[in-house]
Amino acid sequence: MPSQNACHLHQWPITPYAQAWNWQRQQVDDRKQDPHLPDLLLLLQHPNVYTLGQGSDPSFIKFAPGSAELHRIERGGEVTYHTPGQLVGYPILNLKRHKPDLHWYLRELEELLIATLAHFGLKGDRIPGMTGVWVQDRKVAAIGIKVSRWITMHGFALNVCSDLGGFGQIVPCGIEGKTVGSMDQWLPEVRLEAVQAIVVAEFSRRFNLEMVPQAAPDR
Repeated sequence: MPSQNACHLHQWPITPYAQAWNWQRQQVDDRKQDPHLPDLLLLLQHPNVYTLGQGSDPSFIKFAPGSAELHRIERGGEVTYHTPGQLVGYPILNLKRHKPDLHWYLRELEELLIATLAHFGLKGDRIPGMTGVWVQDRKVAAIGIKVSRWITMHGFALNVCSDLGGFGQIVPCGIEGKTVGSMDQWLPEVRLEAVQAIVVAEFSRRFNLEMVPQAAPDR
C-alpha cells in the first residue's frame, strides 16, 4: 500500500484541455473504487481554451459561438481562459486524509499561490468574498474545483508569462471591472519552470506530502 504521505507528481508539456480533463476524471473514478491510491498533482499548460463552470453564466462570453474552443466542465466558478505561459495545477487529493472541508481546501490553494508569489517578491492578496489571488488590483490566479466523495479535481491557474489578450473575450470569473494580470508584468525575466518548482515545493509543504515524480505519458 502506498504511503499516506506520497503524492505522485505529473509534469506534462502543453496538453490539449480535453486530454487532461479525461485523465482527471479517470483518476477520480479510480480513487472512488480504491481510496488507498495515492494523491496526485498534475502541472501543465494548455493551448488557448475557455472553460465554463457548471453553473456559469454564458453572458460573460463575448466571442461568437464556435469561434474558439470552449468546454463546460464540473468545477465551480465562472468562465476562465487558459493559454501557454499559464501554470495550471490539478490536485487530485483525498481530503479525508487531510481535512474534509472545502473552505479550508480553497484557502490552502490560495495560500500556496500567495507563498509562491512571495518567493519572487510579489505580494499576493485575497479579496473578501472572492476566490483567487490578486497582485495590486490585477487577478493573477484563478481557482475552481470539483469535489466528489471528498476527492478533488480541477484546481488553479497562475498567469506567469501569459499572453492575456484572450481574456478580453470574456468577463473573467464573472468579475466586472477587475483586470487580469501576469507575473511577468512585474518580473519580465520570470520563467515558468522556476515558478513551477516553487509551486511543487509549496504544495508539498502545505499538504505535508512527499512528491514522487512520474514519467510523462507517451504521445
